[in-house]
Amino acid sequence: MIQAFINIFRVAELRNRVLFTLGMLVIYRIGFWIPLVGVDQSQLAEAASKASESATGFGRIAQFASIFSGGSLQQSTIFGLGIMPYITASIIFQLLQSVVPTLADLKKEGSSGQQKIAEWTRYAAVGLCVFQGWMWLSYLRQTNLVQPNFDSGANLIVFYVAGFSALTAGSLFLMWLGEQIDKYGIGNGVSIILTAGILARMPAAVGWVVENFDPRQSSDAEGKVGLVGVLLLAGGFILVTAGAIIITVAQRRIPIQQAKHTTGRQMYGGQKTYLPLRLNHAGVMPIIFASSLMVFPSAIFGWLSTRSQAEGSTGVLSWISNFLSENFQHGAYPYVVTEIALIYFFSYFWTTVQFSPDEMSKQLRDHGSMVPGIRPGPWTSEYLERTMERITYVGAGFLAVIAIIPTLVTQQLGIPFNVSQFLGGTGLLIVVSVGLDLIQRIEANLVMRNYSGFLSKGSDSKGPRIRSSRS
Repeated sequence: MIQAFINIFRVAELRNRVLFTLGMLVIYRIGFWIPLVGVDQSQLAEAASKASESATGFGRIAQFASIFSGGSLQQSTIFGLGIMPYITASIIFQLLQSVVPTLADLKKEGSSGQQKIAEWTRYAAVGLCVFQGWMWLSYLRQTNLVQPNFDSGANLIVFYVAGFSALTAGSLFLMWLGEQIDKYGIGNGVSIILTAGILARMPAAVGWVVENFDPRQSSDAEGKVGLVGVLLLAGGFILVTAGAIIITVAQRRIPIQQAKHTTGRQMYGGQKTYLPLRLNHAGVMPIIFASSLMVFPSAIFGWLSTRSQAEGSTGVLSWISNFLSENFQHGAYPYVVTEIALIYFFSYFWTTVQFSPDEMSKQLRDHGSMVPGIRPGPWTSEYLERTMERITYVGAGFLAVIAIIPTLVTQQLGIPFNVSQFLGGTGLLIVVSVGLDLIQRIEANLVMRNYSGFLSKGSDSKGPRIRSSRS
């Protein structure tokens, strides 16, 4: 593996791409420290810390948003919205391509149609930036987190205009950085920026463990982490990461037999291959959708309960609000069960949108291929659909387990969510999937130039390999 890293810098083009990507990430981290005008940063940090500890309302929303913004939303920087508005717009248009005929026709046109869809996606991202920015700035003003000299008169207009402009420009600049990485760097630019924001929060998590580590105690108590707790965290991180990798790369291979045909005196075809069906075809989308939806019930029910207690209500509505608030808080049994059900629902939903057995069956028939023992046409389509339903059930189960691990660790061990989130959930799956994709791209570039990569073995791993005709 060490030799593979050395080989990266031996290839000039690959070295330049890697260095360019790292440079773009440095620029991204610089913007992380540029605050918005008029925001009381000390009061905001204190409010975010208290809300995060209570895991209710604003805290749950801030925790979820920080996964995609690298924590810059809680610090109210110009990159506070992160790359999420563009990702949200991309997901929306990806879903609409399956139900809107105009978008479906553009998708079939090839590169020209994709460019038009990408243009509309950018416009939608701008609209989402404005909407999300207005909500965030309004929340800051309602919670008295705006500096007094910016809370009235003409300065208030300056606060909103500067905030809108900075948040929108920051998010669009991140989108531009992602496009530059796609063009001149290596890997998917948007995914790499998203991963960098997630990994940027890891030093804070490690710092919490180091700060609260007490080797004199064998178990965790009073906000301290003993030796057993540290070992459990380290072992859990390794096991969950390995499980996430297995889920990401696991496949169900459907055997494919190509038909034989004769041209002149030569016979072609007849090869045996396979059709790979990913175990986790939906990727990280089910967890993102489920987590985003579960944030709002806990926040709304918590707000209703707090309001009823403040007003001194003792009626049926007060009892219902308190009951829902207690049972839909982060870590409660109904909360966990509902989140698992949503993960299963969105796994099947996203797989249905992205995977078309009829189209795949048609392509196999047009290319003269078939599944052994299955007749071409609707019978093959039915077989592929039934197979995908079965593996989706298994994949959704693994996703559900990984998704609830941070919740259980936070609830049972009393570890903050910013630490337990690296033991599973959305962030870990994103990091694993992006990391595997990046490694595969680097591996392909090295092998293409006859250098050994991460998966190479043997005595030829120290330099370029020249393949002879006999090998």
